Amino acid sequence: MSGLLRKVDAVTVRVPELDAGLEFYRDRLGHELVWRNDEIGQAGLRLPDSDTEIVLATGLEYAPSWLVTSADEAAVQIVRQGGRLVRAPFDLPVGRCAVVEDPFGNALVVLDLSKGLYVTDERGSVTGIE
Repeated sequence: MSGLLRKVDAVTVRVPELDAGLEFYRDRLGHELVWRNDEIGQAGLRLPDSDTEIVLATGLEYAPSWLVTSADEAAVQIVRQGGRLVRAPFDLPVGRCAVVEDPFGNALVVLDLSKGLYVTDERGSVTGIE
């Protein structure tokens, strides 16, 4: 068995506004901006020793996001194995996401990148999906 959860894709950090979050995490702590999507209130920052990102978000809670092959299939499998569906699979600009809980009440945000990755301009602003 290879395991359902492939890797930690991102750790979401709630911020009151993107500029304030970027001022702290980018400007003071030195994390490079990878992408920024003002439309959804999120920005991704690079962790220098990993491809996991810090995702600053104005509308999400602090949580890790687990990369899976298919968010829909992962949600079904976790529920089948004794977990609980918290939020049914939904679309994201880059793929699909679902929120489930393990049997111990721990939230698992599972997402796939089935639609691609963000394409950005020289300032890091999202211009499309590739």
